[in-house]
Amino acid sequence: VLVFAMASLLSVFVLLHLAVLHRKSVDPLFYVFAVLASTCVVGLTNALEQDRYISGFVDFYLQKGEPYLGTAYCIMMCYWEGIVQFILQLLMVRQMSSGRPYRSMGLFWAGSAIANQVVFIPGIVIGKYGTSLYPAFWLNILFLLLPVWTAVDLLRRPRELPVIPADKVEAVQMKGLLLRPIDLILTLALLVAMAFTVLRGAVVLDCRHDICFSYIYHYEPYLKDNVAFPKVMMLVFLFYGLPLMAACVYGLCTPGCTWMLDWTLLFAGAMTQAQWCHIGGSLHSRTPFTYRIPSDAWWPVMWMNLLYMAAPLMLALRCIIRPDFFMSVVPKGQANHEKKTQ
Repeated sequence: VLVFAMASLLSVFVLLHLAVLHRKSVDPLFYVFAVLASTCVVGLTNALEQDRYISGFVDFYLQKGEPYLGTAYCIMMCYWEGIVQFILQLLMVRQMSSGRPYRSMGLFWAGSAIANQVVFIPGIVIGKYGTSLYPAFWLNILFLLLPVWTAVDLLRRPRELPVIPADKVEAVQMKGLLLRPIDLILTLALLVAMAFTVLRGAVVLDCRHDICFSYIYHYEPYLKDNVAFPKVMMLVFLFYGLPLMAACVYGLCTPGCTWMLDWTLLFAGAMTQAQWCHIGGSLHSRTPFTYRIPSDAWWPVMWMNLLYMAAPLMLALRCIIRPDFFMSVVPKGQANHEKKTQ
């Protein structure tokens, strides 16, 4: 199965290379997005088959390649890959072909793809499928390395920012947090999200406190699922998401943190993908009934998870629409250029 999968990916790469031979220069990320787009179609096919919309396409692959793709979490992951990531990849290929920028879109995609594999790979190894790994599992290492390389490459490229006069940037950066109501709301939202992250992290680490005990039994029993994907996700949030949220709070309080313009996009992509899989997995029929959200707690849990997903998205959107607070002040003479690169 591994040999067949590698041969398929190599064939797609060769065909793409032949299709663009007539071009003088080709962005190397074109091959990444185009090749991974083909795998997204396979993922969507798997999700549709597991939900019985189609049949007879991936049975052999699941039996001899990746049996864990039949779990609720992986089905939702495949829907995300086959719809959201597929559309993003096609849009970025189109942007490349027309010579238009795609850096912001690419960072969001990279965050999504990295979060996908960072939870997926450890979840397989330490979960109930860890004792029956097939060679096809190692393909996922490639699917982790490609978006990591993409993110590094995009972060090294200059970002394009709108023209904002230096005096306006200075005026915005002189305002305290209390005079910036949107930033104040986002800061409070991040602080609440940090507390929620600590709570769920403590829950999966088997904290014996009454609050943790009550939460896992009365609100999100899905965190106990033995497939391990929910547990790994909460630990990723705790050890990686929590420090990044704290850094974003600092960035909202301190002017000139230009890194916010990039890392909020990566963070938004990662959190959106992860929460989609988590929410969907906890509701899916493949999840045992005892691990699903209790009916009397359905709305509170849904609202908590949706707001937890919305906070990074709103933060990234705020940075894109009004980047002036995060920009470095430049001499007024440079403000006459059509665009300023930082």
